[in-house]
Amino acid sequence: MNSPPWAESSWALAYSPTFPAAPQAPSIARAATRVILRAHGLADVVEPAVQVVNELATCACRFAQSAEVYVSLRYRDGALRVILYDGHPRHTHPRLAAACDTRRHSALRVPACVVRACGGDWGFGAAREPASGTRMWAVLPRATATAYLGG
Repeated sequence: MNSPPWAESSWALAYSPTFPAAPQAPSIARAATRVILRAHGLADVVEPAVQVVNELATCACRFAQSAEVYVSLRYRDGALRVILYDGHPRHTHPRLAAACDTRRHSALRVPACVVRACGGDWGFGAAREPASGTRMWAVLPRATATAYLGG
């Protein structure tokens, strides 16, 4: 499927919805991601993107210590960037930080596999200013993500 020329521009896709940190958030985030990607001519990356968004949103809601989770979807330089912020702060005690990182890493096994299958990159860490809490991210290159379902 050929995408419209504007779908390739760096400014074409930039959305940042905020959802309640509630059990319904992953479902709403999945639906929003589907609509956004299809509206921008990126239907060929919908399935891996929706799976990643679902898992990151589920993890964010599980760890969130605030009432909301923030989602960012950006398409730039031939790749979809998905970022989720939750209000869970980084622990100052090294053992607590290591235990929390292990729990989060374990919770992110599925999106790690999807991102790896798409030839992308992912991770998590302290949120950058002005946000607080934890930032989780995934990059799905369009060229390799389109083959995700076929592989």
